[in-house]
Amino acid sequence: MRHFGHLPDGVRSGLFHREPGEFTVSSPARTLAVALGATLYSPASRPRLADDIVKQAGRGVVSMVLCLEDSIHDAEVAGAEENLVRQLGALAEGDADAALPLLFIRVRTPEQIVDLVRRLGPAIRLLSGFVLPKFTEERGVSFLEALISAETAETTAVLGGRRLFAMPVLESPELMHRETRTETLSGIGRIVDKYRERVLALRLGVTDLCSAYGLRRAPDMTAYDVQLVASVIGDVVNMLGRADGTGFTVTGPVWEYFKQHERMFKPQLRLSPFSGRAEALRTALIEHDMDGLLREIELDRANGLMGKTCIHPTHVAPVHALSVVSHEEFSDAADILEPERYGGGVLRSSYTNKMNEVKPHRAWAERTMLRAEVFGVAREDVSFVELLSAGLRTG
Repeated sequence: MRHFGHLPDGVRSGLFHREPGEFTVSSPARTLAVALGATLYSPASRPRLADDIVKQAGRGVVSMVLCLEDSIHDAEVAGAEENLVRQLGALAEGDADAALPLLFIRVRTPEQIVDLVRRLGPAIRLLSGFVLPKFTEERGVSFLEALISAETAETTAVLGGRRLFAMPVLESPELMHRETRTETLSGIGRIVDKYRERVLALRLGVTDLCSAYGLRRAPDMTAYDVQLVASVIGDVVNMLGRADGTGFTVTGPVWEYFKQHERMFKPQLRLSPFSGRAEALRTALIEHDMDGLLREIELDRANGLMGKTCIHPTHVAPVHALSVVSHEEFSDAADILEPERYGGGVLRSSYTNKMNEVKPHRAWAERTMLRAEVFGVAREDVSFVELLSAGLRTG
């Protein structure tokens, strides 16, 4: 699979200086963590779940979570499990060459992991792993040990020797409460480091975090406008997302809105990037509150997050368009990483508009190059507007 692989070859080649690279479920974890992109959540109770998965793959979705937790009623769990097993079984018996997203199941309890792996049988080959809710040091050990115990010799053979990944969700009240946050994060850090080879990425459950204080951000506000939430994000990245080799990929919070709401504040999209070529697109984005989403995606990356949880298919194209490395970013990163410059120093950027300092900017350059491998590099005259327009037309 590859990002923007759903676009016609001619369209894709016209957008990219360096096209997105291909990856598979067996690619290195470091690559897959970045490749997650916009991870689309879907209730496991959907009656046409298998068809939905195939349809969304055709629209550019490369990772999905099939949810057995908060997205369904407590009384629906047994039925949703049965539906999930049946739908994945049908999918596994279908076209073997069909391109499918990376698939994860969000469970409620550790016991569900063992039970579902057993019930899925050969269909387990479609699965990339499990999403672990309300993850803390105490709960995390049980979840991760259940994941390991679920992998029997038979399961490993079906999986072709690869392991199932875990994606813990950081959303417990202890994270929101200032007096317990540091110790909670330290405990989580101890567990995910111990099981490092199993942990693909850490996900932020901002909706649950907000519930601890009865908060909900409006569609014209980002998570970073809610100071209680912003402080948690900062601390999570500070302790668990470091670029020194000890950190993990941390994904961005969910954007809850997908229909027009009454607006209190001015739109957050400037006119100039759309002027003369895509003004109708700008209007449509504002009418559907997508300007707030676009701003939050940019703030996610500025604050050290990668990818995003999505609950509506229309959110996927914006996340992926803004994940593509610009030609300017690529040029700066390449200059910084040139072997003869490893000794340090300062140089003027190729675009002659900024300073590139080799040693301090090196970690940023390495992260940018990894993103370029997965999401590609835009042509010099291509902005997120063209990328987004192409994604929305085919989505």
